[in-house]
Amino acid sequence: MRVLLGQYPDSGFAWKLLGAAQQMQGTNALSAFRKTTELMPDDAEAHFNLGVVQKGLGQLNEAMVSYQRALKLKPDYAEAHGNLGNVLKDLGQLDEAVACFRNALKIRPDSAEAHNNLGTALKELGRFDEALASYRLALTVRPDFADALFNQGNILMATGKLDDAVVSYRKTIALKPAFADAYLNLGTSLKERNQFDDAIASYQRVIELKPGSAEAYGNIGSILKELGQIDGAIENYRRALELKPDYVEAQSSLLFILNYTARHTHAFRLEEARRYGRMIAEKVSARFDTWQCEKQPQRLRVGMVSGDLRSHPVGYFLESLLAHIDPARVELIAYPTNLIADALTAGIKPHFAAWKPLSGLNDEAAARLIHADGVHVLLDISGHTAHNRLPVFAWKPAPVQIAWLGYFATTGVVEMDYLVADRVGVPKAHRSDFSEQVRYLPETRLCFSPPEVDLPVAPLPAKINGHITFGCFQSLSKIGDEVLAAWASVLVALPGSRLRIQCKQLGDSKVAEQMLQRLHQLGIDPVRVALLGGVSREAYLAAHAEVDMLLDTFPYPGGTTTCEALWMGVPTLTLAGDTLLSRQGASMLTTVGLEDWIATSVEDYAARALAFARDLPELAALRAALRKRVRMSPLFDAPRFAHDLEDALWSMWREQTEKIPVKSA
Repeated sequence: MRVLLGQYPDSGFAWKLLGAAQQMQGTNALSAFRKTTELMPDDAEAHFNLGVVQKGLGQLNEAMVSYQRALKLKPDYAEAHGNLGNVLKDLGQLDEAVACFRNALKIRPDSAEAHNNLGTALKELGRFDEALASYRLALTVRPDFADALFNQGNILMATGKLDDAVVSYRKTIALKPAFADAYLNLGTSLKERNQFDDAIASYQRVIELKPGSAEAYGNIGSILKELGQIDGAIENYRRALELKPDYVEAQSSLLFILNYTARHTHAFRLEEARRYGRMIAEKVSARFDTWQCEKQPQRLRVGMVSGDLRSHPVGYFLESLLAHIDPARVELIAYPTNLIADALTAGIKPHFAAWKPLSGLNDEAAARLIHADGVHVLLDISGHTAHNRLPVFAWKPAPVQIAWLGYFATTGVVEMDYLVADRVGVPKAHRSDFSEQVRYLPETRLCFSPPEVDLPVAPLPAKINGHITFGCFQSLSKIGDEVLAAWASVLVALPGSRLRIQCKQLGDSKVAEQMLQRLHQLGIDPVRVALLGGVSREAYLAAHAEVDMLLDTFPYPGGTTTCEALWMGVPTLTLAGDTLLSRQGASMLTTVGLEDWIATSVEDYAARALAFARDLPELAALRAALRKRVRMSPLFDAPRFAHDLEDALWSMWREQTEKIPVKSA
């Protein structure tokens, strides 16, 4: 080839052959193809080849220009349209990328690659239905297209179609047995279906294929958390962070799981949260410091960022509140981070002036969207829970940013100005545990929406059964050894009593057997224990007819379960700790006037359980009056709570905007 160039140094064709040869050898063909375009400026393929090399080198803007030149010379060049679309997608110009892929398909409607790439761009835009249709068209053209099967599985998993997602991932793996990401996402789908052993096996296969996969270790951690193996979960999150020190999601998960144990000091938890804040701040290229919103507005424009605007504990706390927010004082904008929607979503959507999903947007794009909306106050309703977008807050898209409702500890995000709490949840002495400024609501930080299911309060079952039945509807991850030991001491002291535990994890027979073994080791005959898996919300509420009182978990108590039990006439015995989360039960029970049901130590917890269980007339009377009692309390009084929250939002706005520049809109 060099001999040919020596003879014909000005031959574009010779340079083109050299570039092709270098590509085949895996060497850099940039100079050869650039020379080709100089000598053959009207050759579309020459510009196309140059674009391929430039994209491979990460020179995206240069590649874009080369593909555009190729298309100017040859408008029906399908491959150039497709490759230009890929470059534009990588540059974040998704709408333009979609147009390019569609142009490629007009020319070559049977291009499986173009259908697949179009699906990927549509997915990143959050247009999941269209993306799924594109992947299916790709598979119609090429049924053995593993990448399209994998991408189809991702859409199916994201939209909650877990069974179909598992099928898609298994087909992908059959075609590409070493496809680590397919095993990774298969594991996640299996985890969501509560197939924990199979999910762990899938993640372990990822580690075999990619020993440095931080994501696989992080996902194993999430399963161990579900199974209540907290130490193992923490160990896996730590391993994930060793492999990938800037792994934001693993640090967030670690922060969340620290709430399951009381072993760590407040200072340690706060420092771990601040570490997370530093991690996300380092990824911000240009934090906002001015905002396009009125400094003295007639009403506040309040954005809510949440992945749980649906049938979820957060949704249950928001539902009745949103219906009573005064639109003359507050204009609400929803920024959902999870596209799964249901009947609750449809019910609350009309209370928002706008509904703007953040799915498919990177953190910078999401922050710019919120900033452009002129939001005065931005609420984070997720904290370090699933589907959170806390990194968006590090861009400071709104002048006032507040953490509330969906989480129960500090976020560690410096740009989060306030955290909303109540005085029982965060006593004055505990305010230094937060990176945010704590702002108290007058009575409670939470307001629950009564279930729409029409179920009456059942009579006390002990009167019929002749024995007391203690119940727990908490996730298995909250039932640690200390909790089980406390329950066992109560059951041993009350020989005729029974224990009923129900949660989704116990739907796995292996997990249920392990729980029975744990109880047996504590001296509890399995005959006295009923273990049940997850059911519909209506069936779960109806199951309260089978329990006389609930035994709360600690240090991670119930929230939604406590409120639902109160509504069904069943009181919860809780143990107050020294964190916002561990005092959540105490806060709720104080709000409804059940201070006697708040224990101060494990010994006190067991003593109170026995005392209440031995006074059936009092327990029956409380059960009969409880729904009416809680309906009249601040915990269920949505109009009252809405007014308090509005006042707090206005107060925080006025206080914060005295210190920061806000331009007139």
